[in-house]
Amino acid sequence: MEIKKVTDPAFRKYGRVLENYDFSQLIEAMEKSPLPEDVIYEPSIDYLESLPIAQEFKVRAYGELDVQVGFCNGHNKKLNAAEYHRSSELNIACKDAVLILGKQEDVEEDNTYDTSKMEAFFLPAGVGVEVFATTLHYAPCNPGDDGFKVVIVLPKGTNYPLAEKHAGGEDALLAATNKWLIGHAEGGLPEGSFIGLKGENLSI
Repeated sequence: MEIKKVTDPAFRKYGRVLENYDFSQLIEAMEKSPLPEDVIYEPSIDYLESLPIAQEFKVRAYGELDVQVGFCNGHNKKLNAAEYHRSSELNIACKDAVLILGKQEDVEEDNTYDTSKMEAFFLPAGVGVEVFATTLHYAPCNPGDDGFKVVIVLPKGTNYPLAEKHAGGEDALLAATNKWLIGHAEGGLPEGSFIGLKGENLSI
């Protein structure tokens, strides 16, 4: 599929490029993070949250709302699923990555979604973006063969196990706290995941 840049005007409906942040300490700290052959996501990492920039994310990006700073690392070439939150998500690339994005407004009333409506954007190492709450996204992809490393910033408490069961309507999509997920049949998701992505399991 065509891969545009996050500086392309087409990205503006999905998010914005973060400006006037110094990511150098964050990228340096991420050198110790693992890079598995599959994909690993950790919502909260102490050595990232202890950095001064974590406080800056809290104050500047989230209006003093408590945040968690973690990462999503690994090797991936496919979409597999699409998720959204009730809040923006910050993605800071420590290695080059590609984000496959869509719009929540295009989700059908039965919670299915046509993957042909999604677009891919190249996020170069050293650049950070805000992904809007209404943007469908999932694990980043690596444009080359050497994997990706992306810092993930979200409101504190996001992406943790649910306290109760949810079923029916949009609740059927709730896969974790503040995480609504629509899976693809070929995505290899856990049993019980809502499978609603129609069309190709997109690959870069």
